[in-house]
Amino acid sequence: MTQHDRLLIIDFGSQVTQLIARRLRELNVYCEIHPFQTVTDAFLAGFAPKAIIFSGGPASVFADGAPMPPATAFTLGVPILGICYGQQVMMHCLGGKVERGHGTAEFGRAFVTPADATLPLLKGWFAAPENGGREQVWMSHGDHVSAIAPGFQVYGTSPNAPFAITADPERHFYAVQFHPEVHHTPRGAKLYENFVRLAGFTGDWTMGAYREEAIAKIRAQVGTGRVICALSGGVDSSVAAILIHEAIGDQLTCVYVDHGLMRLGESEQVVGMFREHYNLPLIHADESELFLGKLDGVSDPETKRKIIGGLFIEVFEKHAKALGGAEFLAQGTLYPDVIESVSFSGGPSVTIKSHHNVGGLPERMNMKLVEPLRELFKDEVRALGRELGLPAHFIGRHPFPGPGLAIRCPGEITREKLDILRKADAVFIDQIRKHGLYDEIWQAFVAILPVRTVGVMGDGRTYDFACALRAVTSVDGMTADYYPFTHDFLGETATRIINEVQGINRVTYDITSKPPGTIEWE
Repeated sequence: MTQHDRLLIIDFGSQVTQLIARRLRELNVYCEIHPFQTVTDAFLAGFAPKAIIFSGGPASVFADGAPMPPATAFTLGVPILGICYGQQVMMHCLGGKVERGHGTAEFGRAFVTPADATLPLLKGWFAAPENGGREQVWMSHGDHVSAIAPGFQVYGTSPNAPFAITADPERHFYAVQFHPEVHHTPRGAKLYENFVRLAGFTGDWTMGAYREEAIAKIRAQVGTGRVICALSGGVDSSVAAILIHEAIGDQLTCVYVDHGLMRLGESEQVVGMFREHYNLPLIHADESELFLGKLDGVSDPETKRKIIGGLFIEVFEKHAKALGGAEFLAQGTLYPDVIESVSFSGGPSVTIKSHHNVGGLPERMNMKLVEPLRELFKDEVRALGRELGLPAHFIGRHPFPGPGLAIRCPGEITREKLDILRKADAVFIDQIRKHGLYDEIWQAFVAILPVRTVGVMGDGRTYDFACALRAVTSVDGMTADYYPFTHDFLGETATRIINEVQGINRVTYDITSKPPGTIEWE
């Protein structure tokens, strides 16, 4: 990456650290995230960042063992931007004071009022006269800065954060108590744009550059080895497969595992598409009996995921041996999978749930992972897919989870429930397409609930399953809002499902956002 100016993001454990990188990538700035414990003086000397950003995090700067940046970071002579915990750690390290006091916490929406709008970082940012000159931001802090460090001045305040924006312009040190990277700070991207302009970045990093770098990394990692790729037919694994194939050609063999948890007709569509349109060696492994047998009677969601993940490993191990040995396993793992399972590069963020394709391989397999999309969000994968020449209708497909319908079937999984779920899901997606809404929605699906309800059809009593429709809008999968269907659409869809799908007599619509919910039900 030496041909690019580089920005270093030091991760102190925030769940949204990668969103900082997203904002920078949108500005064509190359950046890397590294957890604070790996950022040593030697690392800084080798990385040679043109600017540094301190992320947020869950710790308190005054707690024992609190995450800290190396003191050398402040002596490099490069611009530094501290965000939330990053602001607090900057004040703490440079002679200010941070406290935890009653009534000073802020969580959620707040408004920042300018104290001095002449700071270059704020150029064009306070642009909301209808809010009385205030700008909406998203806060998430329990501690607060009670005294700023020498050389710093206050440039913005909020009701509970008198030092919401501080800076030492002479040293090019900037700090904000809020999170500009999240969508709940509507104009936060402007602050990042101003920061990278102040730092002298030219915006020379693009998805074309990422493609070239990723191909070079794959070739360097794989050498002359053979790679077996987990192909689900979704956008992620497909882009990964085509990217790897571009890098190493026939050293790659794809394996499509039919675990019996796919949507209606999906296996036939996936296998047909790849065999007809892409010159990729492909094995169709029908392992539905194996998976459904192991899942029989299992209702705990984490147990389901672990069973599915373990069986995937066994299946790939079997096919790797059948191929005469493959040294690498390729997966379409994305960053949202990683951050919800384990923190990025070993940082201190909190685990939300495990993912079947995250966490490494059993030692007995003696295989290494190739995950060229591990640091990308879904929309970036789609941009990479366009760069690789995939058709638009394919790139625009809604995400589909690796564990498939298993996590849309809360409670015990049975073949009967899966058949009902497939048919209901097909009706729902058909409705969305028929009304021209598919491309407006990030993800849509049906979940079959572990509840039977009494109904009446004609003159007869029914006692069938209830289902929940789920449709969300999102940019990166880290946060999501429910899609505002009209009542007419919901009524028409519910009528179709109940009339066309035997086994369902009640339809509900899930209007939970993420957070507090997740997009999938399990």
